[in-house]
Amino acid sequence: MKPWLKLIIEAGPLVVFFVVNGRGGLPEFRHFWLSGDAAATTQQGLFEATGAFMIVTVISLIAGWTLERRLPIMPLVSGFFVLVFGGLTLILADELFIKIKPTLVNSLFAVILLGGLAFKRLLLKPLFGSAFQLNDDGWRTLTLRWGVFFIFLAILNEVVWRNFSTDFWAAFKLFGVLPLTLVFAASQTPLILRHQPEAAAETSAADD
Repeated sequence: MKPWLKLIIEAGPLVVFFVVNGRGGLPEFRHFWLSGDAAATTQQGLFEATGAFMIVTVISLIAGWTLERRLPIMPLVSGFFVLVFGGLTLILADELFIKIKPTLVNSLFAVILLGGLAFKRLLLKPLFGSAFQLNDDGWRTLTLRWGVFFIFLAILNEVVWRNFSTDFWAAFKLFGVLPLTLVFAASQTPLILRHQPEAAAETSAADD
């Protein structure tokens, strides 16, 4: 899949969530899935955004499958959490569930990657081995860095949703977390180039 198309598919649900939440709740949908509780109706925009987020997430997964005939594990796991925690948000009319979803997803990824390292398993290798080839030292370092980065994202989400408004949190998911992830991924390019088998062989030959 072309990188720009992949970015559109993966960022699409976040864009829709941000736009729908910023629009605010529509009167015709008031109490559609909520109780008559006054505190709940003030969160109508977030609940509508959550519903739209769930729908577009499913669409993005279907689009990814249609184009590549496979579903990468990370978007699939994230999509599962979106549906579960989004559903709980709407059924229970409680914004907590959708707000802690990024914390739980990022924590899960961190535990899997760092736990794999503890048992000498390089779990990024089967995920990205078809995209680029690295020696084991490269995979080990890359796995450690991504594990730590996921911990950082989990903590950052907790800080933002607990200390700022819902609108700020929704905007930060799109204009904060997404750019941070892209910048971090790009910053790993030197490591990837340095630990490719060809580069490692050339360095070893030069040392000899």
